[in-house]
Amino acid sequence: MSAMAERIAAVQERLTRAMDRAGRKPGEVELMAVSKNHGPDAVREAAACGLSLFGENRVQEAAAKIPECPGHLRWHLIGHLQRNKVKAAVELFETIHSVDSWRLLETLERACDETGRRLNILLEVNVSGESVKFGFDPANVPDVLRRSPELPHLDIVGLMTMPPLTEDPEGARPHFRALRMCRDRWQDETGMPLPTLSMGMSHDLEVAVEEGSHIVRVGTAIFGPRPKPQPVENEP
Repeated sequence: MSAMAERIAAVQERLTRAMDRAGRKPGEVELMAVSKNHGPDAVREAAACGLSLFGENRVQEAAAKIPECPGHLRWHLIGHLQRNKVKAAVELFETIHSVDSWRLLETLERACDETGRRLNILLEVNVSGESVKFGFDPANVPDVLRRSPELPHLDIVGLMTMPPLTEDPEGARPHFRALRMCRDRWQDETGMPLPTLSMGMSHDLEVAVEEGSHIVRVGTAIFGPRPKPQPVENEP
């Protein structure tokens, strides 16, 4: 067994144990391999180990990488999206986790209309209130959900958050719990289903699963230490 296969097996075992503790059903939590700064060879190796969902942080890196990877893989954008990168993002990804403004939603809607695409959207919510974090203020999310019929090419299917970085994984629990509780309340208030919560990374995935995550975004625990980013052509 290769080193990557061993790492993936270890992550999957962590997921299984966390799901058992939380009483989650098999298949209820999906493992996303975050391939930021890792090349197509690493993605192909992870895919050969059975992974099919991959996350990228940067549109330019993904545009260079995805054509060199197996065609059956599913790609999500999890990093901050600038509006001038929207057209490329719509062509590359099936889901965007990091939508953080109504203006960005409108730009995505126009791009999808022009290209005939539909796109799944997760609203990034800044539940921690940190000024350095992207994301909607929780108070603004219900209005966004009520206005979603104005975006016929976008399907808002859930929420994403990034908790403050803490050495102890338990430090993330209040923030994951807050997002889940907000989701439950907003569903009741708006009547709009939000079936997907994107929460948890390599160090806190167990806590995220216990608090209701449906997608955990795991990079280092799968690919090992992240190499330094390579310059991307035409990136400002």
